[in-house]
Amino acid sequence: MSALARMFLSEGREVLGSDRASSLVTEELEKLGAKIFYEQKAENITPDIDLVIYTIAIPNDQPELVKARELGIECKTYPEMLGVVSADKYTIAVAGTHGKTTTTAMIADVMIEAGLDPTVIVGSLLKPRGETSGSLEDSPRGTNFIAGKSKYLVVEACEYRRSFLNLHPNLAVVTNIDADHLDYYKDLADIQNAFDQFLSQSKNQIVDYQKYLTKVPELLVPGEHNRLNAAAALAVADFLKIDEEVAKQSLSKFTGTWRRFELKGKTKNGALVYDDYAHHPTEIKASIQGARDFMKKKKLAGRLIVIFQPHLYSRTKLLKDDFASALALSDKVILLPIYAARETLDEEISSDILAGLMKGKGASVWVPQNAQEASKIALEQAKEGDLVITMGAGDISQLAPNLLE
Repeated sequence: MSALARMFLSEGREVLGSDRASSLVTEELEKLGAKIFYEQKAENITPDIDLVIYTIAIPNDQPELVKARELGIECKTYPEMLGVVSADKYTIAVAGTHGKTTTTAMIADVMIEAGLDPTVIVGSLLKPRGETSGSLEDSPRGTNFIAGKSKYLVVEACEYRRSFLNLHPNLAVVTNIDADHLDYYKDLADIQNAFDQFLSQSKNQIVDYQKYLTKVPELLVPGEHNRLNAAAALAVADFLKIDEEVAKQSLSKFTGTWRRFELKGKTKNGALVYDDYAHHPTEIKASIQGARDFMKKKKLAGRLIVIFQPHLYSRTKLLKDDFASALALSDKVILLPIYAARETLDEEISSDILAGLMKGKGASVWVPQNAQEASKIALEQAKEGDLVITMGAGDISQLAPNLLE
């Protein structure tokens, strides 16, 4: 959503928006000239508005959306608007249950390095090249939108509620397919059917990107999952006839995106603190393995401590055994209450229930009642040589600053 807002602002259009709370993203939009409401009410929508774009995560009875429809204002979902934007572009759409954001960012960097000047819409914030530490608050390229001047559009294509079917890409990338968004999809077969439809709308031949794994250079971002993401980027580069050495040079400098194993700093005791968006068991396993690889490379002999905030009751309940197994791969786990997001309370699942499953696997786990209590436990536990990761898709990223020296 914010990438589209940036795009319209760059075109000189007047942009209004609303969100539940202020954040790094909304603050940056306000600096660019957007007017943002933090109380979502019908009065925010006035007859002089030409177009309302909304996320499919909000309900149909959301007051601003209801008012817009009452006034006869044209309303489009984010995926519908993305389809409009991409219609006259050579579109490279990156889909997959995991790895979309990083792969999109890698492809964008490769194309920029090769001088193809793409327009880019990505689901996180891009880091400047060569930055290996610090946060994006200080980044001149802390953006999820790049206004290119060529025919190319590189875009992250989300499968949630079949959003990506609004796209008819020239080149489609699928990183992987896994069971997720089961509050919408019936099962894995239903998800596979959606991806099949998506691929049927693309214009490219089928290439197995894993055959490019042997060509992936040494990366700054850790983990086998990132090597796979880079292999997909090399496959796209090959398809676009980009010089292989140029592509490899770009990938070797790639430092990740916001909230993807992002270094935040150190605790007063010298433990490193990272923040990560992983919120599905497969992603958690990959992030923990990547962190282990990183610790080995940096000769950190301490423990891996994960502060995890489960995201959605439905996801946590359906995949609770997988979550327990994935989180148990770390040395210590601090489990925050479940972040409900768009869902109502489900008493059949909780962080206490998840912790019980983890303890059955021999895991060392705490279940604090809030972020303040979680921070206190983490600071008591974390020592020099340890690595702490705040992990999840909710508001847990706000916890990391509390841990820093």
